[in-house]
Amino acid sequence: MESKREKIAKRLKEARIQAGLSQEQSAIILKIQRPTISEIEAGRRKVSAEEIIEFANLYRVDSSWLLLEETETEGANFKFAARELEKLDEDQIKKLIELMKILPK
Repeated sequence: MESKREKIAKRLKEARIQAGLSQEQSAIILKIQRPTISEIEAGRRKVSAEEIIEFANLYRVDSSWLLLEETETEGANFKFAARELEKLDEDQIKKLIELMKILPK
């Protein structure tokens, strides 16, 4: 059975990957050592409340999700989709909308 620390570690890693950041990039932005990110994501190091807030801001996720308070994966999927949509230009969004119109309902 996974501990809460291990579950939080998995969510942190998932959020980092969904944000499109490497451990190195995250470490540089957060001004911490890359091995610290590795230790946290492996569940070998506790994460402080302040660090959770910093990770949440960097990865653009809710801190409550990182802390296992939000268990609905659908909410996380919508947030991921919204982050990805922000990266698209107007033409790409129009094409995506056209594709969505032909998908079965």
